[in-house]
Amino acid sequence: MATRPMGSALDIARAAHLTPISDVAATMGIGEDLLEPYGRYVAKIKLDAIAALSNRPPAVYVVVTAVTPTPLGEGKTTTTLGLAQGLNAIGRRATAAIRQSSMGPTFGIKGGAAGGGYSQAVPFEALNLHLTGDMHAVTAAHNQLAAMVDNHLYHGNERELAPDNITWRRALDINDRALRNVVLGLGSGEDGIPRQGGFDITAASEVMAVLALSTSLRDMRERLGRIIVGFTKKGEPVTAEDLKAAGAMTVIMRDALKPNLLQTLENTPVLVHAGPFGNIAHGNSSVVADLIGIHTGEFLVTEAGFGADMGAERFFNIKSRVSGLTPTVAVVVATVRALKAHSGRYKIVAGKALPPELLAENPDDVALGAANLRKQVENVRMHGVTPVIAINAFPEDHESEYEVIRSVARELGVRCAVTRHFVEGGAGAVDLAHAVAEAATDASHYAPLYASSDALRDKISTIATRVYGAEGVDYSSAAEKRLTLFERLGYGDAMVCIAKTHLSISSDPSLRGAPTGWRLPVREVRLSAGAGFIYAICGDMRTMPGLGSHPAAEAIDIDSDGNIVGLY
Repeated sequence: MATRPMGSALDIARAAHLTPISDVAATMGIGEDLLEPYGRYVAKIKLDAIAALSNRPPAVYVVVTAVTPTPLGEGKTTTTLGLAQGLNAIGRRATAAIRQSSMGPTFGIKGGAAGGGYSQAVPFEALNLHLTGDMHAVTAAHNQLAAMVDNHLYHGNERELAPDNITWRRALDINDRALRNVVLGLGSGEDGIPRQGGFDITAASEVMAVLALSTSLRDMRERLGRIIVGFTKKGEPVTAEDLKAAGAMTVIMRDALKPNLLQTLENTPVLVHAGPFGNIAHGNSSVVADLIGIHTGEFLVTEAGFGADMGAERFFNIKSRVSGLTPTVAVVVATVRALKAHSGRYKIVAGKALPPELLAENPDDVALGAANLRKQVENVRMHGVTPVIAINAFPEDHESEYEVIRSVARELGVRCAVTRHFVEGGAGAVDLAHAVAEAATDASHYAPLYASSDALRDKISTIATRVYGAEGVDYSSAAEKRLTLFERLGYGDAMVCIAKTHLSISSDPSLRGAPTGWRLPVREVRLSAGAGFIYAICGDMRTMPGLGSHPAAEAIDIDSDGNIVGLY
C-alpha cells in the first residue's frame, strides 16, 4: 500500500471526504425520521430507534480492551475505529461505539478522544469540542442539584441534611486543581450557609454514569431521583427526589440521552455517547447507543476504558448486566512499549519523550512484561468471552518483539494479529478483522462474575482476588461502617465498581506485570444509588485533574482565517 502523509490528526481529518450524516445513517438502516441533524455531518438519533430496529437480528458484540496501559495509552479508541473499518473492508458491516471527549484532557495532556492517524472519528473539531452539548448538559444538571442542596439548607433544611455529611459536590468539564476543595457560602447571610465543598470533573459526575447506564428517558428520570446528596445526622439518605430536583435535571438531560452519530475517515458509522470516568465510574460508552448499534449491522465494536481489569471488568459486570446484551469477543490491545514497561525496567511519563532504550530491540523485556498480557487475557476468559490479541504496531517496534507476543498467544490458545490501522486505516486492520470474525464463530458463554444477591464484601472480594490477583481485601473502619450502612439501607444488591489506579492490575501504580502476594486496601466506600453501584476507593483517586506545566491549551488557537490550530 502506498505510504500516506502522516500529518497531525487534525490535518488528516480535514483532508477526509465526509459523507452526509443521513447517508451514513442509511447504511445502518436508520431513516431520516429518526435523526436530529446537528449540521451536515453530525446527528442525534432519537430513542424511538431502539424499538424501530428491535426486530432485526443482533450484531456480534465486540469489546476492545487492553493490557494495563502506560500513561500514554495503548490505542484502544484507534483500534476500535480501525477494527470497525477493517471489518467493513472485508465485507462485514460494522458500527463502532466510543465515549465522548472531555475538554479537561483535551486541553490538558492526553488530547482528544477521536482516535488517531487514519483510524479516527470525524468531524474532529466537533467531536473534541462540545460535540452536541451533552457534557454541558451533564454539568448543568449536576450543578442544578448542587444549587438545590444549598438552597434547601438556606431555607430551613426540612430534610435535616447534616451539612458535614453532604456528599454531592459540584462539577466542571475543565482540569482545575484549585477547585478540588472550596468553601461555599462565604459573604453575607444572604449568600448561603458556609460549608466545605468542592468540584469534580464532569466525567466523574454520577449524572454522567446515569446517562451512560440509562435504558430510556423514564429510566433516566428514576435513576436521577435515586441520587443521594447526603445523609441526616441519623444516617438516613437524602435523595434528589426528596429535594424535588430530579424532574428539572431530567429536562436538562432529555436531549443529551439521544446518542450522537458521526463517522470514521472511511465513512464507517460511529456512535459517540457518554464519557464516564474510568476510575470512579465504569468507563464505558452508553447503553442506549449499544441498544441501537446492536441492530445496525453484523458487528458492533465498542471500547472499555483502561485495561481489562478496569473497563472490561465493568463492561462485563455492570454495563452488560444493565443492557442485557451478550458480548462475544474481546480484543485485548497490546503494544511492545507497554509490555516492555511491565518488565519494570522502564519509566514512561505522560507528556515526555519515550526513553531511548525503550525503542531498542529487546524481545527479552517483552517476554518479561508479558505476564500482564497473560493475566488480562485470563480476565476476559473468566467472563466466558473469547479473547483476541491485537498487537498495535508502532514504527519503532521490531519483528522479534512481535514474535514474542505471538508465542504467548499460541501458548494461551488465543488468536493474534498485528494491526497497522493508525497508518493504513481499515486496510491495516484486515488481519485483525479476520481474526475477530473467526473468533465470533466460537461459542460464547458470557456470565457476570457475581450475583446481585451476593453480599457487597463478597462482590468486592471476587473482583479483588479473581481479576486483580490479590490475596484478599483489607477494609478501613470507615469503609466497614459504610458497607454495613448501605446494606442496612437496602443497597446490598448494588453492583460494584472498584476505584483504583489504572497503571497496575494491583492498587499500587508502581507494581508492574501481574503482581501477586498483595492485599487490596479499601479506605472508603461510596454509593452511587442512581447509577446502581457502590464504589470502593483504593488509594488516592483524583476526581478533579490538574493541568501540567505546559498543557495542550497553550498551543490551541485560531489562525487568521478563523480555523482551529493546535488541537490533537
